[in-house]
Amino acid sequence: MITLAVETSCDETALALFSSDKGIIGDVLLSQVVHSSFGGVVPELSAREHTKNILPLFDKLLKDTGMDISQIDFVSFTLTPGLILSLVVGVAFAKSLAYALEKPLVPVHHLEGHIYSVFLERPVDYPFISLIVSGGHTDLYLVEGFGRYTFLGGTLDDAVGESYDKVARLMGLGYPGGPIVDRLAQRGRPSYQLPRPMIERDDLSMSFSGLKTAVRHITEAGDYSREDLACSFQMAVVDVLERKVIKAVEMTKVKSIAVVGGVSANTELRRRFEKLSKERGYRIYLPHPKFSTDNACMIAYAGMERFKRGIIAPLDINPEPNTPLELFGKEWS
Repeated sequence: MITLAVETSCDETALALFSSDKGIIGDVLLSQVVHSSFGGVVPELSAREHTKNILPLFDKLLKDTGMDISQIDFVSFTLTPGLILSLVVGVAFAKSLAYALEKPLVPVHHLEGHIYSVFLERPVDYPFISLIVSGGHTDLYLVEGFGRYTFLGGTLDDAVGESYDKVARLMGLGYPGGPIVDRLAQRGRPSYQLPRPMIERDDLSMSFSGLKTAVRHITEAGDYSREDLACSFQMAVVDVLERKVIKAVEMTKVKSIAVVGGVSANTELRRRFEKLSKERGYRIYLPHPKFSTDNACMIAYAGMERFKRGIIAPLDINPEPNTPLELFGKEWS
């Protein structure tokens, strides 16, 4: 079986062809650069870029792989969550293609795609804990099987990736902020005393807005080291994530952890979780950096798993900006 996967939840236009036998046949991705001058994603611009780029990318994918459109068995795509205007473009494209080809339509939850991004390179035994850290999400889930997700806790305000972008803006850096702050942090020292909000709480709730505010106070005072402030901020973030994962393991007795999402490419986070693996015997799974950020390959994998289970949606389905993962598909599966 072969699926075409479509991902347009934010500012990456991504398509992939995926085989149940051979895995990834080919994929294309275009990151939108028009948002850099704004310091963040502008929803209307994002939707326009998706509209402009999705058909040329589809043509490129078919040419690069030598695939014929008739070889596609079903279409999988991101239905939720995301920027609603961006989602509309991908959903419309997927529905139109499925209708024209008379092929099944398989919606995928974006977070489910991230969870299964690690499966693109290796299988992971159930159960496992999934820490999803990205620009829009910072969540902990217990994954007991495909489609069996229990929300354990997450951020009450800013997501980790969002905090990186805001801190980068406060420091006069570019967008996206995550990679830039990470590079600066590697040249600095954790010399600033920054808070670790909610780190001592017994539950798995997190908060990063106060940490961002503490950084703002330092930048507004002036005369600071960008490298040291970036390092101090990054250490604080990873301290919180590490502590919450340890608590999640203590609560669930599950020692397999998949760390996914765009922030999983962060060097300090990877170093710290690899250290946890050695010191505590945790089985840590990290996706290749190219599968950490939004991509269509992860949507294809999750879509294939849904199709195998006969989960198909009607053609009149519409995108949703923020459906909880644990409730996804209840009304049509």
